[in-house]
Amino acid sequence: MRWPDDPDAPVGIWVHWVVYNIPASAHSLRGGLEKKEQLTDGTRQGRNDFHKIGYNGPCPPPGKGHRYFFKLYALSTVLTLPAGASKSDVEHVMEGHILGRTEWMGRYRR
Repeated sequence: MRWPDDPDAPVGIWVHWVVYNIPASAHSLRGGLEKKEQLTDGTRQGRNDFHKIGYNGPCPPPGKGHRYFFKLYALSTVLTLPAGASKSDVEHVMEGHILGRTEWMGRYRR
């Protein structure tokens, strides 16, 4: 499970990507993943706050930079959610199944 959040967006926390059911055997995610609901390895992508499937990168207004929090969760189960689920759908279903979690924060400005 993974998603980047931008808490500095003018409208509040903005979700750039929702991706879940990444196989346990995965050690990385390649760049340029297709923007489709389900990938060939079973990974599913949900709807971001752009109302789109897949990753849509940072584009803050000029000026002060934004922080982007990338969160990754290890779960004890595969989620039974349809592709295209929202971040809140994923968070709700993964409750009680979190084995571990990590977070990375990056900054970007134009």
